[in-house]
Amino acid sequence: MQHTQSLCENKLFRALYARGKSAAAPCMAVYARKNRLKTVSRMGITCSVKIGGAVQRNRMRRRLREAYRLNEGRFLPGYDIVIVARSRALKRPFSTLEKEMLEVFGKLGMTAKDDKKTGIEPDPVL
Repeated sequence: MQHTQSLCENKLFRALYARGKSAAAPCMAVYARKNRLKTVSRMGITCSVKIGGAVQRNRMRRRLREAYRLNEGRFLPGYDIVIVARSRALKRPFSTLEKEMLEVFGKLGMTAKDDKKTGIEPDPVL
């Protein structure tokens, strides 16, 4: 990943839950807050036991991490991010996860302003 490190400390997760901005989609909830590192973002992913066993939870983490990695250039650096996976995400196709991630990050104002590729194609003009 270009400008993202792993968010590992429990106190940072708790601070994001308490004081970060949040937005949700059917597959995930995202908590975000600006950090003091201007060029580096830190991201953590959590999965509840409700999602399933260890294999399902790890698969979900890998899918969310890959969706983030593929679109990392569209996101502004300098944020602490926690992505909370929801049980619906396990059955959804990868393209849906990617689309919802872009929408949620857009709601939080974390996408570049000049980003022309929103993932949503305009309606054809007749």
